[in-house]
Amino acid sequence: MNKAIRYTIIGICSVLLAAGMTASVIAGQVRRRPVKCTGLEVTVLDSMENGFVSRKDVRRFLDKEYGSFIGESIDSIDLVRIEDIIDGRSAVKKSQAFVTRDGILHINVTQRKPVVRFQKKDGGFYADAEGYIFPLQNSFASHVQIIDGEIPLAANSGYKGSIADPKEREWFRKVMEVVNFIGNDRTWKGKIVQISVTKGGDLILVPREGKEKFLFGQPEDIESKFAKLEKYYTHIIPAKGEGHYRTVDLKYKGQIVCREK
Repeated sequence: MNKAIRYTIIGICSVLLAAGMTASVIAGQVRRRPVKCTGLEVTVLDSMENGFVSRKDVRRFLDKEYGSFIGESIDSIDLVRIEDIIDGRSAVKKSQAFVTRDGILHINVTQRKPVVRFQKKDGGFYADAEGYIFPLQNSFASHVQIIDGEIPLAANSGYKGSIADPKEREWFRKVMEVVNFIGNDRTWKGKIVQISVTKGGDLILVPREGKEKFLFGQPEDIESKFAKLEKYYTHIIPAKGEGHYRTVDLKYKGQIVCREK
């Protein structure tokens, strides 16, 4: 091979090698180019049950407390801080924030599920099955059991958190057993719409239909008291008719004490 051909081949190889190295550098720069956040996708996992938090609410929380994130590098987005902001809302039980390769910031929100609403003179609040108390929400009213009257809980309308006082916590536990018993039974869930608390701590059950009041007494012996209440509906009402009695006392063992108007 003469020198001219050899130099030509060497030159071509050098050009190809340089071009390959340049392409690799450009490709590396493209790969290293930071992916930017292009949008927000909020999923409220239990939105069919509760409407305390909406997608617009989440965006508003972030705009106010986090700041700009659209157009920012996904590596710079503080997911922990975002979750802390959302979890700080009283009606949110837990949130999960993550970013996908297309640059979308995803936030999944699980709301608190109230099982009872306490209505006091100075306002009301919800409580979930775990004993967590949180304020009523302007955006949505949950249709749950209502308890009013002389409620022996120090919490007010703005309180959120668990019950700290042992005595209050024990009363709450017992009352929740009554609430859950009603909520888990299709018959009583449809019949009993409200529970009132007297100064002595006795419970009074208020039916959806009828004017009588059921004197339940202390939140104990739940099954036996509801068994007596069932007999009232299946035996006494058919014999006496609805509205015949003003009060039905379930407190005494082995008997039902009915008082006329």
